[in-house]
Amino acid sequence: MAVSRRKLIGSIAAGSALAAVSPADLLPALRAAARAASPPGDVVGKITVGYQGWFSCPGDGAPIGGWWHWSRDRFQSPSPTNTTIVSWPDMREFTRGYPTAYPALGDGRPATLFSSYDQQTVDTHFRWMQEHGCDTAALQRFNPFGDEGPTRDAMAVKVRSAAERFGRKFYVMYDVTGWTAMQSQLKEDWTTKMSAHTASPAYARQNGRPVVCVWGFGFNDDGRPFAPAACLDVVNWLKAQGCYVIGGVPTYWRQGINDSRPGFADVYHAFHMLSPWMVGRTGTLDGLDWFHTNVNVPDLADCAAYGIDYQPCVMPGDLSAGHRRHGDFYWRHFYNVTRLGAQGVYVSMFDEFNEGNQIAKTSETQASTPAGVGIRALDEDGTRCSADYYLRLTADGGRMFKRQLALTPVRPTPPVTGGGPPPPVDLAAGRPTSASSQNGPYTAGNAVDGDPGSYWESTNGVFPQWLQVDLGGPVTVGRVVLRLPPPAVWQRRTQTLSVEVSPDGANWSTAVGSAGRVFDPATGNQVTLTFPATSARYVRIRITGNTGWPAGQLSQFEVWAA
Repeated sequence: MAVSRRKLIGSIAAGSALAAVSPADLLPALRAAARAASPPGDVVGKITVGYQGWFSCPGDGAPIGGWWHWSRDRFQSPSPTNTTIVSWPDMREFTRGYPTAYPALGDGRPATLFSSYDQQTVDTHFRWMQEHGCDTAALQRFNPFGDEGPTRDAMAVKVRSAAERFGRKFYVMYDVTGWTAMQSQLKEDWTTKMSAHTASPAYARQNGRPVVCVWGFGFNDDGRPFAPAACLDVVNWLKAQGCYVIGGVPTYWRQGINDSRPGFADVYHAFHMLSPWMVGRTGTLDGLDWFHTNVNVPDLADCAAYGIDYQPCVMPGDLSAGHRRHGDFYWRHFYNVTRLGAQGVYVSMFDEFNEGNQIAKTSETQASTPAGVGIRALDEDGTRCSADYYLRLTADGGRMFKRQLALTPVRPTPPVTGGGPPPPVDLAAGRPTSASSQNGPYTAGNAVDGDPGSYWESTNGVFPQWLQVDLGGPVTVGRVVLRLPPPAVWQRRTQTLSVEVSPDGANWSTAVGSAGRVFDPATGNQVTLTFPATSARYVRIRITGNTGWPAGQLSQFEVWAA
């Protein structure tokens, strides 16, 4: 099974071995940016999306069998302890879903996943591309000489069919990770199999040549140990076959430092287009701006000097790490590459649910995500986003890149369609919980499962007790809502409690001081506590007394954004 790129390439801190570029150095670089090496084609002037197409499920007919790329052990059903994904797809437009061992979704529906091997899945993805201005898909192709080969061969046929049907372009993007015999086998694969797809009217062409990409030359890790001579041989061979060759290269390719091996300058400069990797490099807006000034601008100047097209990578951000900022991170990336004057854009990725940087339709809330397993939905920072939000952002970002929208650092795309502000969401719903203790089946997770009848109860006769929720990342919060089971069942009681917040689960501060809080059937057994807006990842309720029962008790623990 192919390994995700992030597992082989650790995050590289901005500036770890790179001096900032002086303002005087920027001017010639910016002037050079205006000189495009190639005219518009299927990658120059276009929005390209990386397409994995690597998910399979038992019963879908894929030769590889099992839960390919959904599970660590693909012969066992995906579950919270046997998984490779950090995000959950929105399943509403797929005609077939495959049951998993995950808990049911927050709204009670079974947790099912799609198979890329179903043509309807690929067709749905390419229809989304058509609807949202994704011009070209780069089909990822790892070593096809092992057990993955027949399935990857079939996926190329399915992608070709979908591209032809929906008027999109596609090209083969070889990923050489772990491919020991790459130098000879890549040539064999192109000659005997993949080159046949260039006969399709949907196959991408640039400067009249069929496009092919090789991702991974020069990376400074054990998964790609190839010498410069072997890499240069492959690039020149593909060029001799009449191809327009793109290099998926390290972030610091130009200097040969950090993630790039030294001695690869001739390899990098042999490509027709360079597309440096960015996933895992930064998760902040300041970080994107730093890379724009210190990496992208001089990169583009170097490419212009050598007559090479430049296709920087843009990314929506890792949803599981809280990088997205309800679209602001993705928009800043589009804004930066547009003002840069890059020749093309490579979106990473379309369907990468494994690393959380997918733009394909994703679960909107915990209601459409497996309950209690810690997978973030699109509303993870308190802003409700429609499942197609990052596709719509791609469409608007593409229009800005093509000068069909004015260049603007301000995101014009609303998180939800239909106008008006998005409705607020409970940030604690379905999130991981813990407690000082629990009494039998009355576990901490009951307080965030959405069921008003289930509840958490601590060990009896011992105080203080506490219940806390992990929001998954820093969120600005300002309100907590606490409930006990329905008034018809539970009588009035007072619990003495306080609200504490923490950025890391170790250092706590008090947001609401300790006081008796009345849970009254007349008001729905509900207590609402507000406090000044504060950033927190963890929110804890500390209970020191209960007049109705000698334990801490809560059936619903809600946390709301300020």
